[in-house]
Amino acid sequence: MSNDGGTRIIYRRTPESAAMVANTRRAMAITAKLNRLTFNDADEVRALFSELIGKPVDESFILIPPFYSAHGDEIRVGRNVFVNQNCTFYDLGGLDIADDVMIGPNVSIITSGHALEPSQRRVVTIGKPIAIQRNVWIATGAIIIGGVTVGENSVVAAGSVVTKDVPPNSLVGGNPARVIRSIAE
Repeated sequence: MSNDGGTRIIYRRTPESAAMVANTRRAMAITAKLNRLTFNDADEVRALFSELIGKPVDESFILIPPFYSAHGDEIRVGRNVFVNQNCTFYDLGGLDIADDVMIGPNVSIITSGHALEPSQRRVVTIGKPIAIQRNVWIATGAIIIGGVTVGENSVVAAGSVVTKDVPPNSLVGGNPARVIRSIAE
């Protein structure tokens, strides 16, 4: 089920929930194979990542294993994208990564979560989309939370937790991340 903001809501014990679990098993099997590879296995990494997302990635795409994903089929990746080691992408809500994006090590991009109400936490999974626009750099250990857009040419500082949209051409940092300054050429 989805609503107008692109939010996806999946209730436990439904056909959609069963499909989500089956897709998680598929993604875990593919990422286990991917994580046996090294930096020198770039073509095989691209092939397995393409299998994970269900479409071919450009030959300019570079990912250094290990890498983790709970779904994979809601990830869209542009050209000249670099993903450093030990990143986690949970893409249930949809994850769009534009051209020329650099993602540092230990970055988590998480589109899914649960209800705040204790009685609902195990009943519903909520996915909200994330868009990472062109020429963004996400530095080491940053966390991007569902429902945000990281604007073109922006930098997310190391260790930041992004909970709100990042304006284009800006440096954000902290927890929660806030604009530190504008980035000019």
